[in-house]
Amino acid sequence: MDSLQSLFSLRGHVGFVTGASSGLGVDCAAALAMAGADVALAARRGDRLDKLAAQLASEYGVRTAAIQLDVTSDGQIDVALARARRELGLVDILVNNAGISPTGRAESLPRATWDAAIATNLTAPMMLAQRVARGLIEAKRPGRIINIVSIYATVASSIYRLSAYTAAKGGLLNLTRQLAVEWADYGILVNALAPGWIPTEATEAGMAKGNNRERMERSTPLGRLGQPEEIRGAIIFLASEASSYVTGSMLAVDGGYQAW
Repeated sequence: MDSLQSLFSLRGHVGFVTGASSGLGVDCAAALAMAGADVALAARRGDRLDKLAAQLASEYGVRTAAIQLDVTSDGQIDVALARARRELGLVDILVNNAGISPTGRAESLPRATWDAAIATNLTAPMMLAQRVARGLIEAKRPGRIINIVSIYATVASSIYRLSAYTAAKGGLLNLTRQLAVEWADYGILVNALAPGWIPTEATEAGMAKGNNRERMERSTPLGRLGQPEEIRGAIIFLASEASSYVTGSMLAVDGGYQAW
């Protein structure tokens, strides 16, 4: 048991999760707390964060901080990370989960829609990652950065028109590889996690339209949609000592969707 705990325990570490007020962000934060990390939960909806932060602190006996944050604002990023450090300590686990997935025909997609998707899904993770890495490098500490991408980081969507989203997630996946190479000497491991079809508050309505759910299940080898809690093990693995020789990789939690 001591050996198992040394591999997967996150006691003494500080996580920072964006988009933590709903969807997969909740399970990302819960996974870190479950493994013993103190966790800063960041998102735009502060009221939801307060409730989740209190719940995780009570359930897992860890310290938490609820921090309202618009990830597209560099100024707010700086303030949020400074507050996390002040209240919890130096952030050494970053989970870039916040994202948006606007739909629309590529030939008529408004520039503003494109810009918003790139700003939230690609630029914001870079700005957060560079600041967390800078703090770790200055402190001579190792760390973990986990970028939540998507099955659509590697393939196109035949169900939704997602040109801006797929471009951003594909970019985030290759950014993951580049940062892994650049920061390897500092012991900062950078990996991507790619969820498949998992119902959340943001995706359930679209899945229920027409035969979308049936198509999703049919295109997944396991024959079913995932559950949000099924990403928890992957998060703990990528954040823990168990992944000490893993960097620049993408871990798919997609029921085999990308295997065929």
